[in-house]
Amino acid sequence: MKIAEIRDLSTPELKERLEVEVKAYNQKKINHSISPLDNPSVITRSRREIARMKTELRQRELTNK
Repeated sequence: MKIAEIRDLSTPELKERLEVEVKAYNQKKINHSISPLDNPSVITRSRREIARMKTELRQRELTNK
């Protein structure tokens, strides 16, 4: 998901999407610790996606104050 797509989401949608991504990320980490993933860079991409979403939420918080 690109940053433009993240900015287009409403705040409740973004929070919901963030929860889903965090759960998926945690599951990938658990699966990777049990048996290695074919492509471990998926974990890195997920972590960066989560960071982008959190950054956008924080920017919205600061602009609304």
